[in-house]
Amino acid sequence: MRAAYMYGPGDVRVIDAPEPRIEQPTDAVLRTIVACVCGSDLHPYHSMKPNTAGRSMGHEMVAVVEEIGADVRTVAPGDVVIVPFVFSCGVCDFCREGLQTSCRVAGLSVPTGAGGAQAQYRRAPFADGTLYRVDVTEDDERMPGLLTLSDVYGTGWHAAVTGGVRAGKDVVVIGDGAVGLLAVLSARQLGAERIVLMGRHRARTDLGRRFGATDVVAERGEDGVAAVRDLTGGDGAHVVVDAVGHLPAYEQALGVVRAGGTVTRVGVPQYSDGPVGRVQFERNVTIAGGVAPVRAYIDALLPGVLDGTVDPGAVFDRELPLDDAAEGYRLMDDRDALKVMLRP
Repeated sequence: MRAAYMYGPGDVRVIDAPEPRIEQPTDAVLRTIVACVCGSDLHPYHSMKPNTAGRSMGHEMVAVVEEIGADVRTVAPGDVVIVPFVFSCGVCDFCREGLQTSCRVAGLSVPTGAGGAQAQYRRAPFADGTLYRVDVTEDDERMPGLLTLSDVYGTGWHAAVTGGVRAGKDVVVIGDGAVGLLAVLSARQLGAERIVLMGRHRARTDLGRRFGATDVVAERGEDGVAAVRDLTGGDGAHVVVDAVGHLPAYEQALGVVRAGGTVTRVGVPQYSDGPVGRVQFERNVTIAGGVAPVRAYIDALLPGVLDGTVDPGAVFDRELPLDDAAEGYRLMDDRDALKVMLRP
């Protein structure tokens, strides 16, 4: 099969790789319909330590079930499934509580050997607890929207939910990537009235306005903080989403959040230390967010995608064949594409 591997900074190649097979009775083998490049894939694209064996890439996909293990009960060959970016058993206490990312037998920190989603086929461990069957055909025009449910839409929703967004709240979203834009959409769905998008790429901020942003602030740093505070009457916003993951964005978030507000971080942090001392403590600022348990949110978000009420798939502005995955990385890294969808 064809699969995208990363060998070092800027070095993505699509190679011939072994096809996956059933290894455990709880496995399924999937054939990819659509996958994509994520903003978080660009972190290793910049800084990965060179590895001659390469690293199988990708974690977002919609697929067709090709084969199932003897113990799989909830999906069958031929089913179209959304594949959340973290595998989960579905039955442990964390899964039952809706925190599948901390699943005791799979989860974020447990190596599964499943391989990446930027491939023609993939093994899915814990198929019953992870895969979400959806009654559509492979050529469904809503496929881009369904693909966002494997990560970025659920992550934007996680930002809004953990931030406590509701009617009457002012919200600031830092970052105009796919997650930031879908955090704007989610904040609007949850009733926020003023939503300020901090971004400087016109095509992206225009999409942000379409999703519900009431204001756009292009400035960064102290100038950006001053602009947001001016928009919010001097006090700052009730909820601030850091959808970037770099320390300056987090520091900016602390600058624009109001006393008693919440900073919710869903951009993967690229720093180990940040300000959490008196600047946060004295103003009663809550730090929330984290890795999104997107499997827990599909029930709530899927109906809007299916009935066309929302169009989260609009974040995909380029589509390429899988064999051109390296070009997809380049386009996103150069900001020539917002989010690239791949089809085998």
